[in-house]
Amino acid sequence: MDNAPKDKDIEENKMLAAIGYVWILCLIPLFLKRDSKFAQFHAKQGLILFVLELIGWLIFWIPLIGWLLFVAVIILAVMGIMNAIQGRYWEMPVLGKYAKKINL
Repeated sequence: MDNAPKDKDIEENKMLAAIGYVWILCLIPLFLKRDSKFAQFHAKQGLILFVLELIGWLIFWIPLIGWLLFVAVIILAVMGIMNAIQGRYWEMPVLGKYAKKINL
């Protein structure tokens, strides 16, 4: 019974957590689900990816670097979506620690 509130948060917010990895849609759980630790965790990581996507669009014209950044962001987003839907807290390699520092 001790995990009941945590489990309820995860079950109720899986889809919003997954949406958090889709470009600017990360703002939806960031602002609509402030009370959900699960949705906030994934939305903050999605926000980091969104910023990287914007940078990627700016440097996409640089051969290889822009393309590699774009592919890396897509892979991380897909992994984040899959973990959110499965109800897991998954910290992105390297970037996850920066997401934890975001306070909104």
